[in-house]
Amino acid sequence: MKKKNQDLRTGIFALIIVIVIIFIVGLIVNRPEAVTIQGEVDATEVRVSGKVPGRIKQFMAIEGTRVKTGDTLVIIDSPELAAKLEQANAAENAAQAQNKKAIKGARKEMIVGAFEMWQKAQVGVDIAKKSYDRVQHLFEKGVVPAQKRDEAEAQYKAAVATSNAAKSQYSMALNGAESEDKEAALALVDRAKGAVNEVKSYMKETTLVSPLDGEITEIYPKRGELVGTGAPIMSIVDLNDMWFTFNVREDLLGGLKMGKMFRVKVPALNNKLIEVKVNFIKALASYATWKATKTTGQFDVKTFEVRAHPTTKITDLRPGMTALFEETVK
Repeated sequence: MKKKNQDLRTGIFALIIVIVIIFIVGLIVNRPEAVTIQGEVDATEVRVSGKVPGRIKQFMAIEGTRVKTGDTLVIIDSPELAAKLEQANAAENAAQAQNKKAIKGARKEMIVGAFEMWQKAQVGVDIAKKSYDRVQHLFEKGVVPAQKRDEAEAQYKAAVATSNAAKSQYSMALNGAESEDKEAALALVDRAKGAVNEVKSYMKETTLVSPLDGEITEIYPKRGELVGTGAPIMSIVDLNDMWFTFNVREDLLGGLKMGKMFRVKVPALNNKLIEVKVNFIKALASYATWKATKTTGQFDVKTFEVRAHPTTKITDLRPGMTALFEETVK
């Protein structure tokens, strides 16, 4: 009897052990799987380029140089612009001369000449008037025919018209150019100044400066090479504006919401844990979609880009560094 009780206790104990083992195995099997998601550090990067083509004359900084906003980076040599500036200056000088001429009016010699022509015409009017008066008097006495009187009258009227025309020429020379002509001359000056300013603005583009505080990461052309309009010359990264970028499958996206804070591990910084905050979530294009294996119950899964900014400034953090965090798959 005693042996039976002992066997029973042993059986119950073994059953309990089996149940515990099965329970532990079940927990292990059904435990949510932790998936490590890898991303990298990204930052704002600006490509410096010019508006004018030319040849690289001199670099004022090299790759790895820290620069400030407004620092001179590169000087471009463009002889064509120098020639265009000379042409624009010459055109402006010509327009200024025309404008001065319009303001000043006719030369003094022309005014004097016009006045003398008017006086000459006035003398002709006096002579024609006297001749007409004589013929008219003789006509009234019946000495000369009407035709002679008409001819004298016509000559007198022609002399008056000539005198009026000469007076108009004198007045025009005395008054100078018309207001419309002066306005047109001034407009030509303004247009020439605009052309000069345009070329000067392009001349400024031969000296390129940094648009932000940052570090030069890459220089594309070599000194002496030709660069075209808008061709990138160098890249500058803003080390004060960095974030972490992760490409996450949508079935792992459940715990990542806008504004969520979590920690990432950066191997390059001795596995330092950095607290970050999600501020950007966007589905990637269709060609970046991750396709699941077609098995029962599965479907095509999209990939989302998730960006998270550090909550504090991290020393020695640089673009391109790997970042890791774990997300649970249920």
